[in-house]
Amino acid sequence: MSATTLARNESMREFPSSIEAASSAPSAGPSISRKAVAAAVAGNALEFYDFVIYAYFAVYIGKTFFPVAGEFGSLLVAVATFGVGFFTRPLGGVLIGAFADKVGRKPAMILTVTLITVGTLGLAATPSYASIGIAAPIIVVFCRLLQGLALGGEVGPATSLLIEAAPPGKRAFYSSWQIASQGLAVTVGGIFGVTLSLVLSPEQLAGWGWRIPFLFSLVLVPIAIYIRRSLPETHGGDTERSGASIVSAVFRKHGRILWLGVFATASTAVASQVGNYMVTYAVQVLKLPAALAQGSVLVGGATTFAFALVGGLLCDRYGRRVVNMLPRLALMLSIVPLFMWLSGAPGAATLLTVSALLAALTAVFGTAGLVQVPELLPIAVRSTGLSLVYAIGTSLFGGTTQFVVTWLLAVTHNPMAPAWYVVAMSAVSLVAMWMLPESRNVDVSR
Repeated sequence: MSATTLARNESMREFPSSIEAASSAPSAGPSISRKAVAAAVAGNALEFYDFVIYAYFAVYIGKTFFPVAGEFGSLLVAVATFGVGFFTRPLGGVLIGAFADKVGRKPAMILTVTLITVGTLGLAATPSYASIGIAAPIIVVFCRLLQGLALGGEVGPATSLLIEAAPPGKRAFYSSWQIASQGLAVTVGGIFGVTLSLVLSPEQLAGWGWRIPFLFSLVLVPIAIYIRRSLPETHGGDTERSGASIVSAVFRKHGRILWLGVFATASTAVASQVGNYMVTYAVQVLKLPAALAQGSVLVGGATTFAFALVGGLLCDRYGRRVVNMLPRLALMLSIVPLFMWLSGAPGAATLLTVSALLAALTAVFGTAGLVQVPELLPIAVRSTGLSLVYAIGTSLFGGTTQFVVTWLLAVTHNPMAPAWYVVAMSAVSLVAMWMLPESRNVDVSR
C-alpha cells in the first residue's frame, strides 16, 4: 500500500463516525432562511471589501505613505504593508474562532464587523507622510493589523453557521455564498476603481481619490451590524471551556486535518492574490491604462461571484474532493500559457480573459476547500479549526504573494513570475488535497 493511501486512511480514521455518516444526516441548529444567508454574507462582503480595496489602490497608497526611491520602491513597501494585514489573521482565528465556539457564532460575527470598521476608518482618515511624517506609515500598518485580526476571525464563525444551518444536501451551496460574497466585494471595489480612474485625473486619484472607497464602506457598517443581530444561532457554545482549551483541542486531536487544510489553502490564497494583483501588474508591468487595469478587477469579481455558486452546486452533486482537485490541476497547467499570451499581447481582450479564467477556476476549488475542511471538524471546535486553517494558510501564502511577486518581477524582469508562482503553490495544494478524505456524507451536527 502506498504512503499516500496510508495517509488518507489515517485521515479517515481520525473522524470515523463523521466519514461513515449518511448524506442525509441532519444539520445542527435551526434551518436558515434566505434572508439570514443574505445577512451572513453581507457582513462578510463588507469586511472583504474593506480589506481588498487596499490592494487595488496600492500604487497610490505607496506614494502617499511610503516615499521610497526607485520604480518599485514605494510599491514594494505598500504591498508589504498589505501583507502585514495577513499576519494577524492567525491571532484573529485563535481569539475570535475560539470565542465563536465558546459563546456562539453570532456574537463573534458582530465583533469582526466592529473591528474591521475601526481599521478602515484609520486608513481613510490618516494624513499623508508629507503631512505628519513617520506617524503616517505607523498608523497605516496598525490599521492593516487590525483589519487582519478581524478577517482572521470572520471566516470560521460565518462559514460554520452556514454549514450547520443548511438543508441536507445543500451545505456546499450555502457555504459557497462565502466565496461569492468575496467576489461581490471585489466587484464593488472594481466598480469604484474604474469609475475613479475615469472621472479623476491621475493627480487627483493619487492625492485623495483613493480614499473614497474606504469612506463609502463606513456608511454601510451600521447596516451590517444591524442585520447580523437578526441571524439565528446554530451553536450555543460551551462557556465551561476556556479559549485555550478549545485551541489546544484543535491542534492535539485534529492537527492532521488542520495542517493539510493549511497547505490545501496555499493555491487558493496565492491565486486569489495574484488576481487582486492584476491591477498593479497591468499598470506597472504591462503599461496599460489605469481604467483598463481596474476593469480586470471588476471582471474577476463578477466571475468569482458566479463560479463560487457553480462550485457549491458541483460539490453537492459530485463531492468535495473532485471539485477541489480538477480545477486546481487545470489552473496549474493553463496559467503559464495564459500569462505568456497576456505578456506577448497586452490589451483589453487578453487582460480581461486571463483575469476571468483565473477567477473562475480559483472560485470553484476555493469553494470546495472552504466546505470540506469544516465538515471534517466536530462542531465543538469547527469555528476555531476553520479560522486557523484559513488564517494560517492565507497568512503564509496569500499574505506574502503580492510582495513575492513584486520582488520577483523587480529582480528577474520576467513577466511570467506570477504564473510560475501559482504553478508551484498549486502543486503543493494538490498533494495536500489528495490526502484529505471526502466529507460530503459527514454529519455536521456532531
